[in-house]
Amino acid sequence: MLTEHSVHIPGTIPARFSRDAAEDRLWDEDAMAQPPAGRGAGSREATEQRKEQMLRAALEVIVERGYAETRIADVAERAGTSPALVIYYFKTRDQLLTEALGYSGDLWYATGTQRLESIATAAGQLAEMIAMTLLPPLVQPGTDPAPRSEWLLWLDLWALSPRSAGVAAVRRKFDERGRQAIKAIVLAGQEAGEFTPADADEFTITLSALLDGMAVQIALEDPDVPPARAHELAMRYAAGQLGFKWKPSSRLIEHPA
Repeated sequence: MLTEHSVHIPGTIPARFSRDAAEDRLWDEDAMAQPPAGRGAGSREATEQRKEQMLRAALEVIVERGYAETRIADVAERAGTSPALVIYYFKTRDQLLTEALGYSGDLWYATGTQRLESIATAAGQLAEMIAMTLLPPLVQPGTDPAPRSEWLLWLDLWALSPRSAGVAAVRRKFDERGRQAIKAIVLAGQEAGEFTPADADEFTITLSALLDGMAVQIALEDPDVPPARAHELAMRYAAGQLGFKWKPSSRLIEHPA
């Protein structure tokens, strides 16, 4: 059950979106009349940093309120800037929020790529990818639990895709990269003799769908599907299909003799 993180469909609240559209046009005119100063050397880097700050602010607000309840004014306040400046860079509310979702996906993929490159075996890489999808980030003792931000963003991404071409494109890109990564790991593992010769395409599609479904249940805080259980079930499926052994207690990978 969702509370403050509820996922809304834009089409269900047309009055709110009409008001936002009017505000976007008003701020757009204001912003275009007052472009940011500084077009010399170094301004491009400053611009990118400013835009990244706004994208991060947008992601924070989306996690807290949901995509449909996030407004330009909310993002500007979180970023410590003016609505006019946000509109100057992103033109419309939907463009800002769509780019924010894409930015989140790019960060997740870049982090994952870096982590996988440090793992020598294909089985270890697959285990890491499953863990990144289903387990919350590690937190230090005595600190607050890691937020469910990625899962909540995914909920909005999936819910909005059928009604937004821009969001649908972000979702397709994210899914395609994830499947390509899984398939590449499977093929490398088969070539190295770590995995049995299962159909790589079938395994990739099935595992991707399994991880997506598990992520939804985790985001909804289903008591029957906590992250640890979801992770174990996904790892058992992968190990069974590809012929490697996995120990849940220690998360060690054993290769067939």
